[in-house]
Amino acid sequence: MNPKPFKSPIYVAKPFLPPIEEFQEGLKEIWNNAWLTNNGPVVQRYREALCRHFDTDNLCLFNNGTLALQIALQGMQISGEVITTPFTFVATTHALFWNKCRPVFVDIEPHHYTLDPAQVEAAITPWTSAILAVHVYGHPCQYDALAAIARKHNLRLIYDAAHAFDVQVGGVPIGKFGDLSMFSFHSTKLYHSIEGGMLVFADAGLLKTFDYLKNFGFENEEEVVMPGTNAKMNEFQALMGLQVLRHLPHLIERRRAIAECYRDQLADVPGVYFPARLPRNVTYNYAYFPVEIEESEFGLSRDELYAKLKEFNVHTRRYFYPLLCDLACYRSVPLSFPIPVARRVARRILTLPIFDSLAIDDVERICDILKALCPALVRRSQSSRASGSERINLGKPVVNGIYVAD
Repeated sequence: MNPKPFKSPIYVAKPFLPPIEEFQEGLKEIWNNAWLTNNGPVVQRYREALCRHFDTDNLCLFNNGTLALQIALQGMQISGEVITTPFTFVATTHALFWNKCRPVFVDIEPHHYTLDPAQVEAAITPWTSAILAVHVYGHPCQYDALAAIARKHNLRLIYDAAHAFDVQVGGVPIGKFGDLSMFSFHSTKLYHSIEGGMLVFADAGLLKTFDYLKNFGFENEEEVVMPGTNAKMNEFQALMGLQVLRHLPHLIERRRAIAECYRDQLADVPGVYFPARLPRNVTYNYAYFPVEIEESEFGLSRDELYAKLKEFNVHTRRYFYPLLCDLACYRSVPLSFPIPVARRVARRILTLPIFDSLAIDDVERICDILKALCPALVRRSQSSRASGSERINLGKPVVNGIYVAD
């Protein structure tokens, strides 16, 4: 096996764009209205469509997910300590910083990389006001356990669901769990509106507060009732969101096929581990395809593989590395408890390219490149050829009952 580099780069993500004729047709309405922002008719129609999609009226749109989360914390008056994960994108913790909340980092569970409920409960102090959990890669958190802890200690339960658009549990949209969920519509996501964000929440009374906070606190032309900011979605974002929403089932199905191809092609590669399969009651969105690379078995470290794949024009990402608690801006936040699982995962994690226009032939080629870069697999193949064997059993062991190869 001697795979060749891709002529054009294969990135970890590529945004879906609807047919340009569809978008141009939608632009005519915006041009005719000359209404570009400030809750225009396209934004209103978009919100109505999302309310139907999520089966709720408690929904508020924003120009990006970061401001949506910042405003959520402000509107819910979250203060003091907030228990959260070190294994996420920086915006999660930045939203706490902007609201003068102290992040309390605790460890993740090893199956799907979400907050470990046992670690959450151990970290609660008299100053804890909320839990900010993340559905990492769209994997649902252990919502029942987190909800029980929140009820027991009278805490608000907030979810960063940036990766989890259209994920369902038992037929229930993921946004209906907890007190509030934030979704990101950034262009790198499975579902996007170029830029954008959304809050879905349990308390209907929060809608008016969020509307004030995202529009300078205006009640009317003469009254400003609170010090808000400018976080409104515009008509162009809403138009893109409406059009991408129509294609969403196809986008998810394409990603599902890609994910299954990766699992099939890489199942017997030593040192490559997948997250555990999600429970059957979870309808997944295939937002990302993460693997863990175990150096002692694969023959290269994750970072060495990451660099070598680039030489073949395959651009993976180390989501999420480094951990937030190791970034310069958060190193001063003390860790009350060790985080061995998060540290191990951050050292091993690699997300492979997955997007709707990625051809299955290219997925197989990426897998061939990865196999060719695996010293352990190459050695076994050479040994097999030398012995005349036609078959190689490369089945990987389960490590501490955690990692699965199916």
